[in-house]
Amino acid sequence: MVFKQFKYTFTVVLTLVCLLAAGRFSFAQEAAGEAGVQEEKTEKGFDANEVILQHIKDAHEWHFFTWKGHPVSLSLPVILYVPNQGWSVFSSARFHHGEEVYKGFQLMTGEYIHAHGLDPNKFFAGKVIAVNEDGSPNMDKAVYDLSLTRNVMQMILAALLLFFIFRGMAGKYEKNPGKAPSGFQNAVEPFVIFIRDSVARPYLGKKTGKYLPYLLTVFFFIWINALVSLIPGSANVAGNLAFTGVLAAVTFVFILTSTNKHYWQHIIWPPGVPLWVKPILIPVEILGIFTKPFALMIRLFANMLAGHMIILSIISLIFIFGGLAAVAGWSFSFVSIAFTIFMYLVELLVGFIQAFIFTNLSALFIAQAFEGGHHDEEEVIL
Repeated sequence: MVFKQFKYTFTVVLTLVCLLAAGRFSFAQEAAGEAGVQEEKTEKGFDANEVILQHIKDAHEWHFFTWKGHPVSLSLPVILYVPNQGWSVFSSARFHHGEEVYKGFQLMTGEYIHAHGLDPNKFFAGKVIAVNEDGSPNMDKAVYDLSLTRNVMQMILAALLLFFIFRGMAGKYEKNPGKAPSGFQNAVEPFVIFIRDSVARPYLGKKTGKYLPYLLTVFFFIWINALVSLIPGSANVAGNLAFTGVLAAVTFVFILTSTNKHYWQHIIWPPGVPLWVKPILIPVEILGIFTKPFALMIRLFANMLAGHMIILSIISLIFIFGGLAAVAGWSFSFVSIAFTIFMYLVELLVGFIQAFIFTNLSALFIAQAFEGGHHDEEEVIL
């Protein structure tokens, strides 16, 4: 019992640590989304592109809303490491939204990139770089950004929420063994049984107990982040390539550690295949090892990002029509709000579906790594 508890706790902690590592790479998505876009402050009115990008990208501050022209936000810790210089830890408020230099560091904005003629494919708004005394970029000094960004903070909050929910449920099961679930247990237990009986057992057979903790963890973690991201002012964690990429990488590790000699024999030297076909098939099989986690990453990322962009685009239409004529804005607002509510309901379902698909494919890919896993007898779990 003690070993099982340690194993389950280790699985959760390992997943959380890997997800926190995503903070180092979370700005890569911004570079793709903002490449070639100049973020200049103009008086042209509502900029839907800027609003949508601001919501889906990561940041060193947690922006909730703007009140009377002033942003209401929470400044987050900036943690930087420079070789031969050491660590620098301070609040992102020191940058004053990228308008000031602090301790030789600059939070880049669209205006800064444009003013210094930097390549937007390499430098993007939100990245912290070292600068010279005159404010110009110092290309010779490498800066490693390990900050607790908005996405990282929301993942931590979601993980803590998940921990307290299931820790409380586990305490009830320990105090009342064998008794029917009550309260919040009634709402969560069907999903646990669903993942066990409809996802894990059909693929993993008697090895269900070995992989079920991970499958449950990844299912509920994706789902709870998808739900939290629908709260206005929250971060779009589930629609971030760093988030989905790390989850896919963790599944990839489970796949590789579950393989046996039969798995590699079918890849390196496929049996029952004509000799002249093997030079063609072997590279395809090797490529297939990496396409599985890649498919997991892109599928989850694209579906979760698309929903948020559709919702924000529909809401933005109110202000776009309002910029043409106030009557048009008010008239279209009823249609826009109705579609937004509909999309929110769809996103509630999409969050569950995408968490299920990711978990289901993870179980399938892990089962394919060991021969005959789904033909073995089932093991009774829970």
